[in-house]
Amino acid sequence: MTARKRASAATTTATDTKPSPSQTQETTAQIDPPIAPPKKYLSFKFCIFFSIPYFYLLYQHSKIEQELKRSILINAALSVAGFFLTQRMIPVASRYVLKRGLFGFDINKKGTPQGTVKVPESLGIVVGIVFLVLAILFQYFNFTADSNWLVEYNAALASICFMILLGFVDDVLDVPWRVKLLLPSIAALPLLMAYAGHTTIIIPKPLVSYVGQEVLDLGWVYKLYMGLLAVFCTNSINIHAGLNGLEVGQTVVIASAILIHNLMQIGASSDPEYKQAHAFSIYLVQPLLATSLALLSYNWYPSSVFVGDTYTYFAGMTMAVVGILGHYSETLLIFFLPQVLNFLLSLPQLSGYVKCPRHRLPRFNPETGLLTGTRDGTLVIVYLRIFGPKTEKSLCIHLLLVQALGCCFCFVLRYCLAGWYK
Repeated sequence: MTARKRASAATTTATDTKPSPSQTQETTAQIDPPIAPPKKYLSFKFCIFFSIPYFYLLYQHSKIEQELKRSILINAALSVAGFFLTQRMIPVASRYVLKRGLFGFDINKKGTPQGTVKVPESLGIVVGIVFLVLAILFQYFNFTADSNWLVEYNAALASICFMILLGFVDDVLDVPWRVKLLLPSIAALPLLMAYAGHTTIIIPKPLVSYVGQEVLDLGWVYKLYMGLLAVFCTNSINIHAGLNGLEVGQTVVIASAILIHNLMQIGASSDPEYKQAHAFSIYLVQPLLATSLALLSYNWYPSSVFVGDTYTYFAGMTMAVVGILGHYSETLLIFFLPQVLNFLLSLPQLSGYVKCPRHRLPRFNPETGLLTGTRDGTLVIVYLRIFGPKTEKSLCIHLLLVQALGCCFCFVLRYCLAGWYK
């Protein structure tokens, strides 16, 4: 949920009368200007920073078979093409959504000239479409007709596609919160029905003596857990929002951590099935990272476009899918540590115990340009109450650093517990 206020439908009144020539000229003169160009320096800095650990793990640290390495690089090449395609398509899509009245005003800039600018909404639909095209094209290079992973791969794409559709419906119809909680459950059905993997969990070594066995088969409870994980991931991205670049930024940070984790696990394992599970995750995370990075170049402060619930649902479902089918849902939840904290802080309002306003956003002071905390229970606002007023850009950077620290904590925790916990 972005920090925007939608234009009211009441502002345009339908009439049967034909507009006068002067009205037509006035309407033509009021055509919205094109959106600001992408902030390419942001994408360039990230690529330089991330390419170092990426290529080090791919070529030096990890011993990855040539065939598997080839598939990863083909997927990476398609993802780079998707990055440029997304950057080109966003301005085109922006013109169409503005014509259809899908725009909003940035609440965190209310009282300033930027607060009166029409910002096109729901541009996450572009990222979702490009992602699906890339993922479908990749099947030609990697999967054969009798591949064991093809069914689950297509089921994953069906769930992601379903989530994009439902997210766009939410953007257009603005459905209530109770309905939003159900949408990921519906979208996860293709994945749950097609899932043919194991439903067992490895009991942590300190608990084996209490449980009496090292491996426990959960059966249908495991599939229930998969569905709940999809619901959490999609909604947790959606409610940890309200700042330019925060929704896409947290996705980029988590997706980068997931990609590094997968490369490390492939290099450290000798089990072919285990390697394929993490490679499967890479094949979906790389296009997600590339297309999200293109969107971030438009959504970074000051934002030229709003991503909409279409993007937050799509990103959350994609990361839930790779965590489930890659069999590292525990690690994924630790990557989502700030989102877990935000959910716990939001629980009193989301459950109705405390009054929940339409927009749970900081208070903007147009004279100082700073955001201050309110009484709402979100990580954004609690951070402001603890560390004091900040500009929107500064606050977003701080929260993304918290996200990155949470991912680093996960890597350290896995290293410390290796061999003792499992």
